[in-house]
Amino acid sequence: MTHPLHPALVHFPIACWSLATAADIASLRWAEPAWRFAGTLMAIGVVIAIAAMAAGLVELRKIGENTAAMRDANRHLLLAMAAWFLYATSLFLRLKGMSLTQPDALCLAFSVAGFLVLCATGWLGGKLVYVHGLGGQRRRQ
Repeated sequence: MTHPLHPALVHFPIACWSLATAADIASLRWAEPAWRFAGTLMAIGVVIAIAAMAAGLVELRKIGENTAAMRDANRHLLLAMAAWFLYATSLFLRLKGMSLTQPDALCLAFSVAGFLVLCATGWLGGKLVYVHGLGGQRRRQ
């Protein structure tokens, strides 16, 4: 495959988690429909993020050692894992068996923290593409 898979996959957990955090905040006003939606999106994002991170590891192997791109890629990797951990923890804390329960303040805090880390992760991912030129193909002339 000439097109890297990682950029195609990351949009799904980003969208799911961003909307989950928005729904968590909305649940303070609209209660159950919003927090159930948030929990469902969080679960989808946690699962799809595993595939996105695996594809990212494949791309990581293509970066030269001891380069600025590798340093930024390692930061991106660590932040992505932190975002996954924060959202997975928020999801875990709101589960009772296999059922979602109303999130408490700690669940909401993990969700908001996950979103902030997700923003930093996305910014570094953009830097890898637009500053370091990773993930693209150069045209042959």
